[in-house]
Amino acid sequence: MFGLFNKFKAGFAKTVSAIAAKTAGLFGGRRIDPSSLGELEEALYTADFGVETTAEILAEIKQAYARDPSLQGHQAAELGAAVLQRVLAGAAGVLPPSVPGGNPAVIALIGVNGSGKTTTSAKLAWRLKQDGGTPLLAACDTFRAAAVEQLQTWATRLDLEIVASHTGADSAAVAFDAWQAAKARGRDYLIVDTAGRLHTKTNLMEELAKIRRVLQKHDPAAPQHRWLVVDGSLGSNSLAQAKVFHQSFGLTGLVVTKLDGTSRGGALVGIYRQLRIPIYFVGLGEQAEDLQPFSVEHYAKAVFGLSA
Repeated sequence: MFGLFNKFKAGFAKTVSAIAAKTAGLFGGRRIDPSSLGELEEALYTADFGVETTAEILAEIKQAYARDPSLQGHQAAELGAAVLQRVLAGAAGVLPPSVPGGNPAVIALIGVNGSGKTTTSAKLAWRLKQDGGTPLLAACDTFRAAAVEQLQTWATRLDLEIVASHTGADSAAVAFDAWQAAKARGRDYLIVDTAGRLHTKTNLMEELAKIRRVLQKHDPAAPQHRWLVVDGSLGSNSLAQAKVFHQSFGLTGLVVTKLDGTSRGGALVGIYRQLRIPIYFVGLGEQAEDLQPFSVEHYAKAVFGLSA
């Protein structure tokens, strides 16, 4: 419990520091006053919590301040965290253990280049293996130079099974072969690292659709999970990205990466509010163990600098 929360606290340290810098350490012990409320509003916008969420947090704190002018900063932080938990209720995705019929559950990871999709594929497979699963990786980002080699390197480092071909190979054919291998070996998860960029957005969507059609020749329900990997440091810009992929591919989940390197940790709230897609994992560092299952409570407390 505390180890996991500490991961979240460390991962969102830049967001907490940015809020503290703009509010002169409001949550560290200052009393609430009208000027600190203005500072807090600016800080929440800067952290990309968005207009709606920022307004709800401020309304809650202002009401408490009106009732008790001696309201302390740490009490305001607790109110803010409570609002976030209410807004994000039900946001944490829970992965089913397997699929009926003995087929592998296919998790297709989707996202633009630079989002951390390939490294997330390996980290996810490692986490599933740590939890007793038997994952197999499919290196289907055959269009980006060195993407296949990158995933193979991670697979070697983490002792993971992988099906791969060469750069420029037919990504759908790799997915087809990987599903067959996963089925033949009795693996319960197939994690597909898909292409992140082709010459046009239309080409990319067509390639993703092709992978889906090929997988459905094996299993009409595949891919059971279609998760978008978004770079958390992009802030609210990632919302437009999520909308495009959701319209084209019918997303079932999100993985938000690189949150440890940004002060814009509020962006995932806006994505969830807009699309209502569950958040399964968050990336809080470079190591395999830094891909953590998303926890609404841990997130809400961590971004406001609270203890577990």
